[in-house]
Amino acid sequence: MEAFHIGMCRELVVQTGPEHTAQFFYRNLPRVFATPFLAGLMERVCAELMDERLQPGEQSVGGFLQLKHTAPTPLGMNVTVTARLTAIDGPKLTFALEARDEVEKIGEALHERYIIKAEKFNARVAAKAGQRHEA
Repeated sequence: MEAFHIGMCRELVVQTGPEHTAQFFYRNLPRVFATPFLAGLMERVCAELMDERLQPGEQSVGGFLQLKHTAPTPLGMNVTVTARLTAIDGPKLTFALEARDEVEKIGEALHERYIIKAEKFNARVAAKAGQRHEA
């Protein structure tokens, strides 16, 4: 599998549906594609790009997302999210993202993800969960 390099791209296309509405988060919101779902798709496309190239025992986690959701999308339209790797700094990878529906650009983001050792990360999470029970 090819290593990470600046300029790598990946695209994700999702048809929006009732399960993606802003009303999922609060009833008095418009019945359109919700910003949290856009954020999730942006994280997903980056994670997919990374996952194909990680070594056994590695995973990725998000650490930063700066998102602008600039236009509404009616439910039923496809949303296409494109991620481009813009920087590599050790285990930190930075992505520029753009989202479009079938008519126009609907958002953009900057996202940072980190390569982690799954075993070490899971041990840390388990230790933290144990601290909760001690409190």
